[in-house]
Amino acid sequence: MLQLIEGLLLFLLFILTFFYLVIIKSKSSGVEPKSYPLIGSFLDIYAHRYQLNQWFAEILSKSPTGTIVLRRPLGVNQTIVTTNPANVQHILKTQFSVYTKGDFFTTTLRDFLGTGIFNADGSNWKFQRQISSHEFNTKSLRKFVETVVETELIDRLIPILSEAAANNSVLDLQDILQRFAFDNICKIAFGFDPAYLSPSLPKEEFATAFEDALRISSERFTAPYQAIWKLKKVFNTRSEKRLKQAISTIREFAQNIVRAKKQQLHENSSLENTDLLSRILNSGHSDDEFVIDMVISFIVAGRDTTSAALTWYFWLISCNSHVEKALLEEIREISSASVYDEVKDMVYTHASLCESMRLYPPVPSDAKEATCDDILPDGTVVKKGMRVAYHPYSMGRMEKLWGKDWAEFKPERWLKKDDLIEGKWNFVAKDPYTYPVFQAGPRICLGKEMAFLQMKGVVAGVLRRFRVVPAVMEEGFQPVFISYMTSKMKDGFPVRIEDRG
Repeated sequence: MLQLIEGLLLFLLFILTFFYLVIIKSKSSGVEPKSYPLIGSFLDIYAHRYQLNQWFAEILSKSPTGTIVLRRPLGVNQTIVTTNPANVQHILKTQFSVYTKGDFFTTTLRDFLGTGIFNADGSNWKFQRQISSHEFNTKSLRKFVETVVETELIDRLIPILSEAAANNSVLDLQDILQRFAFDNICKIAFGFDPAYLSPSLPKEEFATAFEDALRISSERFTAPYQAIWKLKKVFNTRSEKRLKQAISTIREFAQNIVRAKKQQLHENSSLENTDLLSRILNSGHSDDEFVIDMVISFIVAGRDTTSAALTWYFWLISCNSHVEKALLEEIREISSASVYDEVKDMVYTHASLCESMRLYPPVPSDAKEATCDDILPDGTVVKKGMRVAYHPYSMGRMEKLWGKDWAEFKPERWLKKDDLIEGKWNFVAKDPYTYPVFQAGPRICLGKEMAFLQMKGVVAGVLRRFRVVPAVMEEGFQPVFISYMTSKMKDGFPVRIEDRG
Protein backbone atom coordinates (compact mmCIF):
# COMPACT_ATOMS: atom_id res chain seq x y z
CA MET A 1 0.00 0.00 0.00
CA LEU A 2 2.81 2.39 0.95
CA GLN A 3 4.67 1.67 -2.28
CA LEU A 4 1.50 2.37 -4.29
CA ILE A 5 0.92 5.72 -2.55
CA GLU A 6 4.57 6.70 -2.91
CA GLY A 7 4.57 5.63 -6.55
CA LEU A 8 1.50 7.74 -7.34
CA LEU A 9 2.99 10.77 -5.60
CA LEU A 10 6.29 10.38 -7.44
CA PHE A 11 4.47 10.00 -10.77
CA LEU A 12 2.50 13.17 -10.07
CA LEU A 13 5.69 15.00 -9.15
CA PHE A 14 7.35 13.76 -12.34
CA ILE A 15 4.50 15.10 -14.48
CA LEU A 16 4.53 18.44 -12.65
CA THR A 17 8.30 18.72 -12.89
CA PHE A 18 8.25 17.93 -16.61
CA PHE A 19 5.56 20.59 -17.10
CA TYR A 20 7.67 23.06 -15.13
CA LEU A 21 10.94 22.37 -16.93
CA VAL A 22 9.47 22.40 -20.43
CA ILE A 23 6.90 25.16 -20.20
CA ILE A 24 7.17 27.31 -17.12
CA LYS A 25 10.90 27.58 -16.55
CA SER A 26 11.46 29.02 -20.01
CA LYS A 27 9.21 31.94 -19.01
CA SER A 28 10.60 32.37 -15.49
CA SER A 29 12.75 35.38 -14.68
CA GLY A 30 14.56 33.42 -11.97
CA VAL A 31 14.26 36.38 -9.58
CA GLU A 32 11.68 34.90 -7.21
CA PRO A 33 10.57 31.31 -6.58
CA LYS A 34 7.36 30.59 -8.46
CA SER A 35 4.36 29.48 -6.42
CA TYR A 36 1.32 27.55 -7.64
CA PRO A 37 -1.90 26.30 -6.06
CA LEU A 38 -1.55 23.11 -3.99
CA ILE A 39 2.13 22.59 -4.73
CA GLY A 40 3.48 26.01 -3.67
CA SER A 41 7.14 26.55 -4.63
CA PHE A 42 7.85 22.83 -4.83
CA LEU A 43 8.72 22.78 -8.54
CA ASP A 44 11.46 25.39 -8.14
CA ILE A 45 12.81 23.64 -5.06
CA TYR A 46 12.77 20.24 -6.75
CA ALA A 47 14.43 21.54 -9.91
CA HIS A 48 17.32 22.91 -7.83
CA ARG A 49 17.39 20.14 -5.22
CA TYR A 50 21.05 19.25 -5.86
CA GLN A 51 22.23 22.87 -5.61
CA LEU A 52 19.80 24.52 -3.21
CA ASN A 53 22.43 26.67 -1.50
CA GLN A 54 23.69 28.03 -4.81
CA TRP A 55 20.14 28.67 -6.00
CA PHE A 56 19.24 30.51 -2.79
CA ALA A 57 22.33 32.70 -3.17
CA GLU A 58 21.33 33.59 -6.72
CA ILE A 59 17.72 34.54 -6.05
CA LEU A 60 18.41 36.23 -2.72
CA SER A 61 21.03 38.45 -4.36
CA LYS A 62 18.28 39.75 -6.68
CA SER A 63 15.78 40.44 -3.92
CA PRO A 64 15.58 44.16 -3.00
CA THR A 65 15.22 43.27 0.69
CA GLY A 66 17.45 40.20 0.66
CA THR A 67 14.43 38.14 1.69
CA ILE A 68 12.21 35.61 -0.12
CA VAL A 69 9.22 33.46 0.81
CA LEU A 70 8.97 29.77 -0.09
CA ARG A 71 5.49 28.34 -0.10
CA ARG A 72 5.29 24.63 0.63
CA PRO A 73 2.77 22.18 -0.87
CA LEU A 74 -0.82 22.48 0.40
CA GLY A 75 -0.02 25.89 1.88
CA VAL A 76 1.63 24.51 5.02
CA ASN A 77 5.07 25.21 6.49
CA GLN A 78 5.78 28.44 4.62
CA THR A 79 9.42 29.44 4.97
CA ILE A 80 10.97 32.89 4.90
CA VAL A 81 14.64 32.90 3.88
CA THR A 82 16.67 36.03 4.56
CA THR A 83 20.16 37.49 4.17
CA ASN A 84 19.22 40.82 5.74
CA PRO A 85 21.45 41.46 8.81
CA ALA A 86 18.68 43.46 10.52
CA ASN A 87 16.36 40.48 10.16
CA VAL A 88 19.05 38.13 11.46
CA GLN A 89 19.56 40.27 14.55
CA HIS A 90 15.80 40.41 15.07
CA ILE A 91 15.53 36.60 14.90
CA LEU A 92 18.62 35.64 16.90
CA LYS A 93 18.64 38.38 19.52
CA THR A 94 15.93 41.05 19.67
CA GLN A 95 13.02 38.59 19.48
CA PHE A 96 14.93 35.49 20.58
CA SER A 97 12.00 34.17 22.64
CA VAL A 98 9.70 34.37 19.61
CA TYR A 99 11.88 32.30 17.27
CA THR A 100 12.55 28.79 18.58
CA LYS A 101 13.63 25.49 17.06
CA GLY A 102 9.95 24.61 16.84
CA ASP A 103 8.04 21.38 16.31
CA PHE A 104 8.92 20.92 12.64
CA PHE A 105 12.68 21.03 13.26
CA THR A 106 12.70 19.01 16.48
CA THR A 107 10.33 16.35 15.13
CA THR A 108 12.34 15.93 11.95
CA LEU A 109 15.63 15.42 13.83
CA ARG A 110 14.36 13.75 17.01
CA ASP A 111 15.20 10.22 15.88
CA PHE A 112 18.82 11.23 15.28
CA LEU A 113 19.54 13.98 17.82
CA GLY A 114 16.88 13.22 20.42
CA THR A 115 16.71 16.12 22.87
CA GLY A 116 20.38 17.05 22.56
CA ILE A 117 21.44 20.70 22.70
CA PHE A 118 21.02 21.28 18.95
CA ASN A 119 17.46 19.98 19.05
CA ALA A 120 16.28 21.55 22.29
CA ASP A 121 14.48 24.68 23.45
CA GLY A 122 13.59 26.21 26.79
CA SER A 123 14.89 24.87 30.11
CA ASN A 124 16.39 21.74 28.54
CA TRP A 125 18.51 23.86 26.20
CA LYS A 126 19.52 26.24 29.02
CA PHE A 127 20.70 23.35 31.23
CA GLN A 128 22.74 21.75 28.46
CA ARG A 129 24.29 25.06 27.50
CA GLN A 130 25.18 25.85 31.11
CA ILE A 131 26.87 22.52 31.77
CA SER A 132 28.62 22.59 28.37
CA SER A 133 30.01 26.10 28.89
CA HIS A 134 32.64 24.81 31.33
CA GLU A 135 34.24 22.98 28.43
CA PHE A 136 35.21 26.27 26.82
CA ASN A 137 36.89 28.30 29.56
CA THR A 138 40.52 29.39 29.13
CA LYS A 139 41.91 26.49 31.16
CA SER A 140 40.00 23.93 29.09
CA LEU A 141 40.99 25.60 25.82
CA ARG A 142 44.67 25.53 26.73
CA LYS A 143 44.40 21.88 27.73
CA PHE A 144 42.57 21.09 24.49
CA VAL A 145 45.33 22.55 22.33
CA GLU A 146 48.33 21.38 24.34
CA THR A 147 47.23 17.85 25.24
CA VAL A 148 44.74 16.90 22.53
CA VAL A 149 45.32 18.82 19.29
CA GLU A 150 49.12 18.75 19.60
CA THR A 151 49.17 15.02 20.30
CA GLU A 152 46.81 14.23 17.45
CA LEU A 153 48.90 16.38 15.11
CA ILE A 154 52.32 15.01 16.04
CA ASP A 155 51.41 11.37 16.61
CA ARG A 156 48.83 10.83 13.88
CA LEU A 157 48.14 13.53 11.29
CA ILE A 158 51.73 14.52 10.46
CA PRO A 159 52.97 10.89 10.11
CA ILE A 160 50.07 10.06 7.75
CA LEU A 161 50.81 13.11 5.60
CA SER A 162 54.54 12.33 5.65
CA GLU A 163 53.91 8.81 4.40
CA ALA A 164 51.59 10.09 1.66
CA ALA A 165 54.27 12.57 0.57
CA ALA A 166 56.97 9.88 0.51
CA ASN A 167 54.79 7.50 -1.53
CA ASN A 168 53.24 10.19 -3.75
CA SER A 169 49.86 8.68 -2.86
CA VAL A 170 46.43 10.33 -2.99
CA LEU A 171 44.53 10.99 0.23
CA ASP A 172 40.94 12.09 0.74
CA LEU A 173 41.70 15.11 2.89
CA GLN A 174 38.04 15.53 3.83
CA ASP A 175 38.03 12.04 5.35
CA ILE A 176 41.38 12.64 7.10
CA LEU A 177 40.15 15.87 8.66
CA GLN A 178 36.89 14.28 9.82
CA ARG A 179 38.90 11.54 11.52
CA PHE A 180 41.17 14.13 13.13
CA ALA A 181 38.24 16.16 14.44
CA PHE A 182 36.39 13.06 15.64
CA ASP A 183 39.34 11.90 17.73
CA ASN A 184 39.71 15.41 19.16
CA ILE A 185 36.10 15.85 20.25
CA CYS A 186 35.94 12.38 21.79
CA LYS A 187 39.11 13.00 23.79
CA ILE A 188 38.23 16.44 25.13
CA ALA A 189 34.48 15.91 25.69
CA PHE A 190 34.32 12.27 26.73
CA GLY A 191 37.84 11.34 27.82
CA PHE A 192 37.76 8.61 25.18
CA ASP A 193 40.19 8.00 22.31
CA PRO A 194 38.59 6.22 19.32
CA ALA A 195 41.93 6.28 17.42
CA TYR A 196 40.04 6.83 14.19
CA LEU A 197 43.08 8.56 12.65
CA SER A 198 45.36 5.59 13.22
CA PRO A 199 47.76 4.77 10.31
CA SER A 200 45.51 2.02 8.92
CA LEU A 201 42.62 4.52 8.53
CA PRO A 202 40.09 1.92 9.71
CA LYS A 203 36.66 1.77 8.10
CA GLU A 204 34.52 2.05 11.21
CA GLU A 205 30.87 0.98 11.14
CA PHE A 206 30.06 3.99 13.31
CA ALA A 207 31.43 6.49 10.76
CA THR A 208 29.39 4.98 7.93
CA ALA A 209 26.27 4.99 10.10
CA PHE A 210 26.91 8.62 11.08
CA GLU A 211 27.13 9.73 7.46
CA ASP A 212 23.90 7.86 6.62
CA ALA A 213 22.06 9.38 9.58
CA LEU A 214 23.19 12.92 8.67
CA ARG A 215 22.18 12.52 5.02
CA ILE A 216 18.81 10.83 5.53
CA SER A 217 17.79 13.10 8.42
CA SER A 218 18.62 16.14 6.27
CA GLU A 219 16.66 14.75 3.33
CA ARG A 220 13.55 14.69 5.52
CA PHE A 221 13.56 18.51 5.40
CA THR A 222 13.42 18.60 1.61
CA ALA A 223 10.75 15.92 1.20
CA PRO A 224 7.85 17.40 -0.84
CA TYR A 225 5.41 16.01 1.69
CA GLN A 226 6.45 15.23 5.26
CA ALA A 227 3.92 12.40 5.24
CA ILE A 228 6.18 10.48 2.83
CA TRP A 229 9.05 9.97 5.26
CA LYS A 230 6.66 9.50 8.17
CA LEU A 231 4.85 6.69 6.32
CA LYS A 232 8.16 5.07 5.41
CA LYS A 233 9.09 5.24 9.09
CA VAL A 234 5.82 3.61 10.16
CA PHE A 235 6.32 0.78 7.65
CA ASN A 236 10.10 0.66 8.33
CA THR A 237 11.04 0.71 4.67
CA ARG A 238 13.63 2.22 2.30
CA SER A 239 15.52 5.27 3.58
CA GLU A 240 13.76 5.22 6.96
CA LYS A 241 14.78 1.60 7.47
CA ARG A 242 18.40 2.54 6.74
CA LEU A 243 18.09 5.53 9.08
CA LYS A 244 16.78 3.33 11.89
CA GLN A 245 19.69 0.92 11.43
CA ALA A 246 22.21 3.79 11.35
CA ILE A 247 20.79 5.41 14.48
CA SER A 248 20.88 2.07 16.29
CA THR A 249 24.61 1.78 15.51
CA ILE A 250 25.27 5.38 16.58
CA ARG A 251 23.37 5.09 19.85
CA GLU A 252 25.10 1.81 20.68
CA PHE A 253 28.46 3.50 20.13
CA ALA A 254 27.46 6.46 22.34
CA GLN A 255 26.01 4.15 24.98
CA ASN A 256 29.28 2.24 25.22
CA ILE A 257 31.09 5.53 25.86
CA VAL A 258 28.61 6.44 28.59
CA ARG A 259 28.81 3.00 30.24
CA ALA A 260 32.59 3.10 30.26
CA LYS A 261 32.58 6.56 31.84
CA LYS A 262 30.03 5.49 34.49
CA GLN A 263 32.23 2.52 35.36
CA GLN A 264 35.28 4.76 35.56
CA LEU A 265 33.48 7.18 37.89
CA HIS A 266 32.15 4.31 40.00
CA GLU A 267 35.64 2.87 40.48
CA ASN A 268 37.09 6.27 41.32
CA SER A 269 34.48 8.55 42.86
CA SER A 270 37.06 11.26 43.51
CA LEU A 271 37.91 11.51 39.81
CA GLU A 272 38.09 15.15 38.73
CA ASN A 273 35.44 16.42 36.31
CA THR A 274 37.97 16.79 33.51
CA ASP A 275 35.56 16.29 30.64
CA LEU A 276 32.00 17.13 29.67
CA LEU A 277 30.68 13.61 30.10
CA SER A 278 31.98 13.34 33.66
CA ARG A 279 30.30 16.62 34.58
CA ILE A 280 26.98 15.52 33.06
CA LEU A 281 26.98 12.25 34.97
CA ASN A 282 28.10 13.87 38.23
CA SER A 283 25.38 16.50 37.90
CA GLY A 284 22.80 13.84 38.68
CA HIS A 285 21.61 13.13 35.14
CA SER A 286 21.91 9.37 35.04
CA ASP A 287 19.22 8.85 32.38
CA ASP A 288 21.12 7.13 29.60
CA GLU A 289 18.88 8.44 26.80
CA PHE A 290 19.41 12.07 27.80
CA VAL A 291 23.18 11.65 28.16
CA ILE A 292 23.44 9.76 24.86
CA ASP A 293 21.59 12.61 23.12
CA MET A 294 24.18 15.08 24.42
CA VAL A 295 27.05 12.84 23.32
CA ILE A 296 25.67 12.59 19.78
CA SER A 297 25.12 16.36 19.54
CA PHE A 298 28.71 17.03 20.59
CA ILE A 299 30.01 14.56 18.01
CA VAL A 300 28.02 16.37 15.29
CA ALA A 301 29.48 19.71 16.40
CA GLY A 302 33.05 18.59 16.94
CA ARG A 303 33.46 16.23 14.01
CA ASP A 304 31.67 17.88 11.14
CA THR A 305 31.92 21.65 11.49
CA THR A 306 35.69 22.11 11.90
CA SER A 307 36.52 19.41 9.36
CA ALA A 308 34.15 21.02 6.83
CA ALA A 309 35.73 24.44 7.39
CA LEU A 310 39.26 23.06 6.98
CA THR A 311 38.42 21.03 3.89
CA TRP A 312 37.28 24.12 1.98
CA TYR A 313 40.10 26.16 3.52
CA PHE A 314 42.83 23.93 2.07
CA TRP A 315 41.09 24.02 -1.30
CA LEU A 316 41.11 27.83 -1.31
CA ILE A 317 44.76 27.98 -0.18
CA SER A 318 45.73 25.66 -3.04
CA CYS A 319 44.14 28.12 -5.49
CA ASN A 320 45.63 31.29 -3.98
CA SER A 321 49.42 31.08 -3.78
CA HIS A 322 49.74 34.67 -2.52
CA VAL A 323 47.65 33.79 0.54
CA GLU A 324 49.70 30.65 1.14
CA LYS A 325 52.89 32.74 0.98
CA ALA A 326 51.56 35.20 3.56
CA LEU A 327 50.48 32.32 5.81
CA LEU A 328 53.94 30.73 5.67
CA GLU A 329 55.56 34.03 6.58
CA GLU A 330 53.34 34.33 9.65
CA ILE A 331 53.78 30.69 10.67
CA ARG A 332 57.58 30.95 10.44
CA GLU A 333 57.68 34.25 12.36
CA ILE A 334 55.57 33.03 15.26
CA SER A 335 57.39 30.36 17.22
CA SER A 336 56.66 29.44 20.81
CA ALA A 337 57.31 26.50 23.10
CA SER A 338 53.55 26.47 23.77
CA VAL A 339 51.33 25.52 20.85
CA TYR A 340 48.48 27.37 22.55
CA ASP A 341 50.47 30.62 22.73
CA GLU A 342 51.61 30.15 19.14
CA VAL A 343 48.25 29.69 17.46
CA LYS A 344 46.24 32.24 19.43
CA ASP A 345 48.37 35.08 17.99
CA MET A 346 48.14 34.03 14.31
CA VAL A 347 46.25 37.09 13.05
CA TYR A 348 46.54 36.54 9.28
CA THR A 349 45.68 32.86 9.66
CA HIS A 350 42.63 33.79 11.71
CA ALA A 351 41.53 36.26 9.03
CA SER A 352 42.00 33.69 6.26
CA LEU A 353 39.87 31.15 8.13
CA CYS A 354 37.09 33.72 8.59
CA GLU A 355 37.29 34.54 4.89
CA SER A 356 37.11 30.87 3.93
CA MET A 357 34.04 30.32 6.11
CA ARG A 358 32.40 33.40 4.59
CA LEU A 359 32.41 31.61 1.24
CA TYR A 360 31.94 28.06 2.54
CA PRO A 361 30.26 28.13 5.97
CA PRO A 362 30.19 24.77 7.82
CA VAL A 363 26.46 25.29 8.51
CA PRO A 364 25.04 26.99 5.40
CA SER A 365 21.56 27.70 6.79
CA ASP A 366 19.61 27.68 10.02
CA ALA A 367 15.86 27.93 10.58
CA LYS A 368 13.66 28.97 13.48
CA GLU A 369 9.90 28.74 13.97
CA ALA A 370 7.74 31.72 14.96
CA THR A 371 5.70 31.19 18.13
CA CYS A 372 3.48 34.19 17.35
CA ASP A 373 2.74 36.71 14.59
CA ASP A 374 5.55 39.18 13.95
CA ILE A 375 6.99 41.61 11.41
CA LEU A 376 10.66 41.53 10.42
CA PRO A 377 12.61 44.83 10.19
CA ASP A 378 12.43 44.76 6.37
CA GLY A 379 8.62 44.62 6.55
CA THR A 380 8.18 40.89 5.88
CA VAL A 381 5.07 39.62 7.65
CA VAL A 382 5.56 36.49 9.77
CA LYS A 383 2.61 34.36 10.85
CA LYS A 384 2.65 32.03 13.84
CA GLY A 385 4.07 28.64 12.86
CA MET A 386 6.04 29.94 9.86
CA ARG A 387 9.70 29.00 9.59
CA VAL A 388 12.20 31.82 9.27
CA ALA A 389 15.68 30.89 8.03
CA TYR A 390 18.82 32.96 7.74
CA HIS A 391 21.31 31.74 5.15
CA PRO A 392 25.05 32.27 5.89
CA TYR A 393 26.07 30.70 2.56
CA SER A 394 24.10 33.34 0.65
CA MET A 395 25.04 36.13 3.04
CA GLY A 396 28.72 35.56 2.27
CA ARG A 397 27.94 36.14 -1.41
CA MET A 398 25.95 39.35 -1.14
CA GLU A 399 27.56 42.30 -2.95
CA LYS A 400 25.64 44.72 -0.75
CA LEU A 401 27.32 43.19 2.33
CA TRP A 402 30.85 42.50 1.04
CA GLY A 403 31.35 44.73 -1.98
CA LYS A 404 31.98 44.06 -5.65
CA ASP A 405 34.94 41.81 -4.83
CA TRP A 406 32.80 39.43 -2.74
CA ALA A 407 33.81 36.44 -4.91
CA GLU A 408 37.51 36.93 -4.13
CA PHE A 409 39.23 34.99 -1.37
CA LYS A 410 40.67 38.02 0.39
CA PRO A 411 41.81 37.67 4.04
CA GLU A 412 42.80 41.35 4.00
CA ARG A 413 39.13 42.36 4.22
CA TRP A 414 39.34 41.25 7.88
CA LEU A 415 42.55 43.14 8.67
CA LYS A 416 43.66 46.67 9.45
CA LYS A 417 47.23 47.95 9.65
CA ASP A 418 48.39 48.80 13.15
CA ASP A 419 48.87 52.56 13.58
CA LEU A 420 51.73 52.09 16.06
CA ILE A 421 53.70 49.06 14.86
CA GLU A 422 54.84 49.05 11.24
CA GLY A 423 54.07 45.85 9.35
CA LYS A 424 51.66 44.59 12.01
CA TRP A 425 48.05 43.67 11.25
CA ASN A 426 45.09 43.87 13.61
CA PHE A 427 42.07 41.63 13.13
CA VAL A 428 38.78 43.48 12.64
CA ALA A 429 35.76 41.30 13.31
CA LYS A 430 32.50 41.75 11.40
CA ASP A 431 29.29 42.08 13.33
CA PRO A 432 27.79 38.62 13.99
CA TYR A 433 24.53 39.44 12.21
CA THR A 434 26.31 40.15 8.94
CA TYR A 435 28.54 37.12 9.50
CA PRO A 436 26.41 34.60 11.46
CA VAL A 437 28.65 31.61 10.72
CA PHE A 438 28.73 30.83 14.45
CA GLN A 439 25.12 31.96 15.03
CA ALA A 440 24.68 35.00 17.27
CA GLY A 441 22.71 36.16 20.29
CA PRO A 442 21.97 33.76 23.18
CA ARG A 443 22.63 30.67 21.02
CA ILE A 444 26.00 31.81 19.69
CA CYS A 445 28.34 28.85 19.28
CA LEU A 446 30.04 27.95 22.56
CA GLY A 447 32.84 26.20 20.73
CA LYS A 448 33.87 29.14 18.53
CA GLU A 449 37.22 29.79 20.22
CA MET A 450 37.96 26.07 20.50
CA ALA A 451 37.25 25.66 16.79
CA PHE A 452 39.60 28.50 15.82
CA LEU A 453 42.40 27.17 18.03
CA GLN A 454 42.02 23.70 16.56
CA MET A 455 41.91 24.95 12.98
CA LYS A 456 44.90 27.26 13.42
CA GLY A 457 46.83 24.41 15.00
CA VAL A 458 46.13 22.24 11.97
CA VAL A 459 46.96 25.01 9.48
CA ALA A 460 50.29 25.78 11.19
CA GLY A 461 51.20 22.13 11.67
CA VAL A 462 50.41 21.13 8.10
CA LEU A 463 51.56 24.14 6.07
CA ARG A 464 54.86 24.45 7.96
CA ARG A 465 55.89 21.06 6.56
CA PHE A 466 53.69 20.32 3.56
CA ARG A 467 52.07 21.70 0.46
CA VAL A 468 48.55 20.40 -0.17
CA VAL A 469 47.91 19.89 -3.89
CA PRO A 470 44.46 18.88 -5.22
CA ALA A 471 44.69 15.66 -7.23
CA VAL A 472 42.33 17.19 -9.81
CA MET A 473 43.67 20.49 -11.09
CA GLU A 474 42.11 20.92 -14.54
CA GLU A 475 41.47 24.51 -15.47
CA GLY A 476 38.05 25.62 -14.30
CA PHE A 477 37.57 22.68 -11.93
CA GLN A 478 35.46 23.58 -8.91
CA PRO A 479 34.49 21.13 -6.13
CA VAL A 480 30.75 20.86 -5.50
CA PHE A 481 29.42 22.31 -2.24
CA ILE A 482 26.70 20.15 -0.69
CA SER A 483 25.20 20.12 2.78
CA TYR A 484 23.60 17.58 5.11
CA MET A 485 23.06 19.76 8.20
CA THR A 486 26.76 20.58 7.81
CA SER A 487 28.58 21.25 4.55
CA LYS A 488 30.58 18.71 2.56
CA MET A 489 32.72 18.58 -0.54
CA LYS A 490 30.93 16.17 -2.87
CA ASP A 491 32.95 12.98 -3.47
CA GLY A 492 35.60 14.08 -0.97
CA PHE A 493 38.78 16.09 -1.49
CA PRO A 494 41.50 13.95 -3.11
CA VAL A 495 44.92 15.54 -2.66
CA ARG A 496 48.63 14.83 -2.98
CA ILE A 497 50.98 15.92 -0.22
CA GLU A 498 54.32 17.51 -1.08
CA ASP A 499 57.06 17.84 1.53
CA ARG A 500 58.45 21.38 1.64
CA GLY A 501 61.89 19.94 2.40
